Amino acid sequence: MRSLPLRNPPNPWRKEQVSFDEEAPRVELTVFQDQTKQILSDNDSPDLGFKYSINPYRGCLHGCAYCYARPTHEYLGFGAGADFERKIVVKLRAAALLREAFEKPSWQGELILFSGNTDCYQALEASYGLTRACIAVCVEYGNPLHVITKSTLVERDAELLAELAARGSASVTITIPFWDAATARALEPLVPTPQRRIEIVRRLTAHGIPVSVNIAPLIPGLSDRDIVHVLEAAHEAGAVSAAMIPLRLPGSVEPVFIERLREALPLRAEKVLARVREMRGGQLNDPRFGSRMHGEGPYIEAVRLLFDQTARRLGLVAREVGLSEPRPRSETTFRRPTDKGGQLRLF
Repeated sequence: MRSLPLRNPPNPWRKEQVSFDEEAPRVELTVFQDQTKQILSDNDSPDLGFKYSINPYRGCLHGCAYCYARPTHEYLGFGAGADFERKIVVKLRAAALLREAFEKPSWQGELILFSGNTDCYQALEASYGLTRACIAVCVEYGNPLHVITKSTLVERDAELLAELAARGSASVTITIPFWDAATARALEPLVPTPQRRIEIVRRLTAHGIPVSVNIAPLIPGLSDRDIVHVLEAAHEAGAVSAAMIPLRLPGSVEPVFIERLREALPLRAEKVLARVREMRGGQLNDPRFGSRMHGEGPYIEAVRLLFDQTARRLGLVAREVGLSEPRPRSETTFRRPTDKGGQLRLF
């Protein structure tokens, strides 16, 4: 795992900041243990289509310049730049905590989203297996789940997911914002190529798992030209639905994204930023509920029309804009297992 120059935007939660007169030192991968006492995050945002999520890891090795989760690393005292990509926090008790949550009488088997914040199948999952262990608990209890990822590592757990999908309670979304591999590498440095991610769709579909594709984020002036290519490839690979989420740059995501964009794609950077402002009321970010996941104005409306018409032509279900995933059915498949003697539990 390559090191990175120590570059982080100022952390609003810390009084002191560090700057370097000469070349910044390199940041190596460091893993920290999280001693959290609960694993389920409870969401109440009106823009998001899920209530509960699981994030076994904090920080992400993928290093996507646009990642909206970067500011959450600042709550830990870390930076949203290189720290987010190289100081990774792992929740070693994730599966045990999930089991405890399922055993509470108040739990009714609601849908759980894996990767509501950072990718649950980032590279460390190959060693730690925290996501796999949590999915195994969901299979044991029949609890509905939905996974969002960019990683080929999800293929390792295809049989587990297929077991739950056979009950109508598991599905996966693969995020593919670009079709051009060079552009993707510039802004998603440690993510498989778009073409390889399409192969994930194909392989999971072959296991009977419903798969969707997210064009997320839709970066104006950069990935809008790829919409038709991504949707056509996703359809051919067996995807059943798709969604599009316009770029948003909350907090410290903005300086990280701008710096990476100007370094990697200098000839296109200003056009991209101008288009972002066009769909965000003259600003680079619009935090208002109801608009932050949609964007406004003629440009993004034209892009959305292209997305909708292409999805309709291909027979793909166009899901609502936002991180909205399939909602749990009125009759959940959740059941607590029997005790050791085989006796069904009364409570």
